[in-house]
Amino acid sequence: MTRPLVLTLAFAAALPGLAFAAGGMSTTPPTPTETTTQCAEGQVYDEDAQACVAIQQDSNAAPQFDQERAYALVRELAYAERYEDAQMILATMDQADDRTQTYWGFTHRKLGQSDRAMAAYYSALAANPDNLLARSYMGQHYVEIGAMDMARLQLTEIRARRGRESWPEKSLAWAIETGRGESY
Repeated sequence: MTRPLVLTLAFAAALPGLAFAAGGMSTTPPTPTETTTQCAEGQVYDEDAQACVAIQQDSNAAPQFDQERAYALVRELAYAERYEDAQMILATMDQADDRTQTYWGFTHRKLGQSDRAMAAYYSALAANPDNLLARSYMGQHYVEIGAMDMARLQLTEIRARRGRESWPEKSLAWAIETGRGESY
């Protein structure tokens, strides 16, 4: 068996775990909550009210959720392909945080907003050059637009920054090998 075929088969076998890591380093999908099983678009589940409530869109108001709950909701909504809802929550979060910018980049990329996605990835990397997930998603975007040299550069950066055997490395390597980015 040739080396490229072996690599392709190895990555394909790993895909069930790899395909779910968007928005975090976890290789498992977010557990669906009432937000994605019961609430309509533009709504999230409020544990205190025991009901679906509108996503707060006023970035000047007090945060609707603590930071970690907000990240969990953004990840769950992105996994459910509710990118606009994820962005409503992102708009209320700390914009200087590299994780927030990584999520912005991911959701913009999935909505076909290439320039905005790249700006968010660059912002995430300016805040934290070791953000392996931002590098992986940026590299996957490069794969999607056919800029394979740029994708390989991000893979090299991931490996140089102690990212060997991580989800960001594996998913980007798979994207380069197959010529397509992760659907999630």
